[in-house]
Amino acid sequence: MTDGKLSCEVRKTLGSRSARRLRAYGRMVASLQAHDKDEHVNLHFDEASFHALRRNHVHLFDLEFDGKSEAAIVGELQWDSFGDTLQHVEFKRVVRGEKTESEVPLKFRGTPVGVLTHDLNEVTILCLPSVIPDAIIVNVDGLEPGTHVKAKDVKLPDGVELVIDPEHDLAVITELRSGPQSDGEEKGEGEGEDA
Repeated sequence: MTDGKLSCEVRKTLGSRSARRLRAYGRMVASLQAHDKDEHVNLHFDEASFHALRRNHVHLFDLEFDGKSEAAIVGELQWDSFGDTLQHVEFKRVVRGEKTESEVPLKFRGTPVGVLTHDLNEVTILCLPSVIPDAIIVNVDGLEPGTHVKAKDVKLPDGVELVIDPEHDLAVITELRSGPQSDGEEKGEGEGEDA
């Protein structure tokens, strides 16, 4: 959860043809959202440097361009239709020392006794940009069928709040399929063959 400098250049030419050309030279296209009096800025930077920072769990970036530095976090990553290649990065301006909302994935840890079901893969959190976690861990190890894990039950890292109804179910453990049901299906198949 360190921060990292990313040397950027302002995109002078926009459009998909220009973006493809930049990507062919190992550049990633991006935009920095407008905030208050700040303007929306279109950027490009070295793709390998960005991925290296992400692998080192960087969440707070210092985007350096036009002789200045802007603090930002990733607001959205846009992938190709196959989900294999990163196409565009949308950055959100932030102020160091001020809490901001961001989206982080939910990670379910452990093996429940029943079947795990959940309707969210990521959740909105509120915290300082410098302490954004890689994920929110939801422990489901050994939980029995009928157990509901609510947002208020999740242990959060220091300084991190969930921006969600505390009563919202993050996970529900349901019954495993019973054996007799599958036996009945097999019997039905056998009866069909005899007819």
